[in-house]
Amino acid sequence: MQIITPGMRLIPEAVLANNAALFRTIPETPSHADKSLHRVIIVGGGAGGLELATRLGCKFGNRRLSVTLVDRSRTHIWKPLLHEVASGALSASHDAVEYIAHASRHGYRYRIGEVVGIDRAKRQVFVAPSFDDDGRQIIPPRVLGYDTLVIAVGSISNDFGTPGAARYAISLDTAEQAARFNKRMIDACLRANAQYEQLSPGQLHCVIVGAGATGVELAAELHKSMREIASHNLDNIDFERLIRITIVEAGPRILPALPEHMAHASARLLIKLGVQIRCGIKVTEVTEDGIRLGEKLFVPAELVVWAAGIKAPDFLKTLDGLETDRINRLIVDETLRAVGDENVFAIGDCANCVLPGEDNALPPRAQTAHQQAGHMAKVVAARLAGQAVPAYRYRDYGSLVSLADYGAFGSLIGGLKIEGLLARLVYRSLHKMHLKAVHGLARTALASIGEMIVKRARPRIKLH
Repeated sequence: MQIITPGMRLIPEAVLANNAALFRTIPETPSHADKSLHRVIIVGGGAGGLELATRLGCKFGNRRLSVTLVDRSRTHIWKPLLHEVASGALSASHDAVEYIAHASRHGYRYRIGEVVGIDRAKRQVFVAPSFDDDGRQIIPPRVLGYDTLVIAVGSISNDFGTPGAARYAISLDTAEQAARFNKRMIDACLRANAQYEQLSPGQLHCVIVGAGATGVELAAELHKSMREIASHNLDNIDFERLIRITIVEAGPRILPALPEHMAHASARLLIKLGVQIRCGIKVTEVTEDGIRLGEKLFVPAELVVWAAGIKAPDFLKTLDGLETDRINRLIVDETLRAVGDENVFAIGDCANCVLPGEDNALPPRAQTAHQQAGHMAKVVAARLAGQAVPAYRYRDYGSLVSLADYGAFGSLIGGLKIEGLLARLVYRSLHKMHLKAVHGLARTALASIGEMIVKRARPRIKLH
């Protein structure tokens, strides 16, 4: 993995290339748990990983099981909300879960760090050292032993090697990236309002590459938030006329993974809002001033978001011989066990799971990770009891897309179409279900009531 988060630095590439040599002399880190306990290590604290750690910790909590969650970040935020963090509709600090506090309340251990490799023969996980912003080591490299290993590292954006994409476009894989885009957007509005000269081509223009759910929902949120920012006494220029948002999609339509009626309804609404949609054309280069489409067309833009395609983190390709697909996902069977190792499992976006009778892998969606976390809890219980692990069964509960306050569309079980307020309520309920799995019903209910009260006192949009 090559993303560097605040407060942490990756160890050099030359060192990562020889993980075995680096960790051979490091003793296994004591777990401070009863050595008779079955050791479960969960790598990745996203939706699936955090829900699984919570379930196992609450059910077994140092009685028959030692559960450890390893993640390089110190907080968790539900990934489907990152587009709201980017637009300023949501502050990451208000919705974030602090792993250290959460672990102490729910019977599991949290270890900060980036997993860079495993030794399957010794059943060990290699965790890289962590550094502060000044380069001082916080935590040394560690070796953690396991009996059951669950990989739940999710996915990251896939720029397909497009020139300039990694340097000039911002992806929305982490809360830090979303917050960085939000600050860049606010700065763009302040700069345009304060300058005396005429706006240059591309100023106040935002291009979103990729028209999946993230890109489409972000476009609607930006339409709302950029105008909200402009309404706070930024009256030197006509923001309503000069703000421009463009979605670029290589496929024939937006929302390619969702039903056509949802794509058409969303497209009509976005066009009505003034969002420009360009389908059937690929981005060939991202520059400091915009994007290049095909061979000749150039679209100037001050802000570029890359939301096209996903892949699992690169380190999975060299995870001690485990089989992966072309986008680095671990190949798993119908029990979610990694092919070739009975002690390693994968869930969520980083798992390529093709169920019997199906042609395609399960979709990388929040409901998939949620269901797989529940299944993995049953798998661990079966392993503890010495029973055969159960096969996983996926149930598609439908699809939903929410376009800020402008509209929402959904397709539920049996093809039931919903839209408007009902669709928005169902969409919001998905996040509440995640919070319930992480915090429990009572805490989620109290937090929801508190949120409604506090929301009236806060600005409608984050302005710093």
